[in-house]
Amino acid sequence: MKPIKRHQALKPLSKEHHEGLLLSWKIRTGLKKDVSIERIKSYCDFFFKEDLVHHFNIEELHIFPILEADDELVKRALADHRKLKRLFMKKQPDMKSIVAIEEELEAHIRFEERILFDKIQKVASERELLKIEKLHHSINDGSTESWKDKFWE
Repeated sequence: MKPIKRHQALKPLSKEHHEGLLLSWKIRTGLKKDVSIERIKSYCDFFFKEDLVHHFNIEELHIFPILEADDELVKRALADHRKLKRLFMKKQPDMKSIVAIEEELEAHIRFEERILFDKIQKVASERELLKIEKLHHSINDGSTESWKDKFWE
């Protein structure tokens, strides 16, 4: 697949998408190593709180509104966000929900990067892109690196 040329304003969000793909990889690796579901879920909870909640808010408040509210791609992204939130917020972790987080998160990120962000990038005005670029200071700085239990190593 040809590399995606991402507009400068969207690069921090794409970097966060990369972190989300790493979470999926960490989950897969943990499962292959027979790491307990509780340890994996603890990291998922931390990642959700420290990264995804803020990321979803930025997308929903500032990125998706560039397209029409009834745009099918936006509807899909919002439905994905709701589904992912439910999966992450499940109190009693089990193998099925952990695997669902891994699969759903990866599929959602691939969709946003390959389809939704490409459309947004094409239709956004320079003013809208400049507004997004000014959000960079509020976008995650990699705070999930502070997690001590690196079960994936």
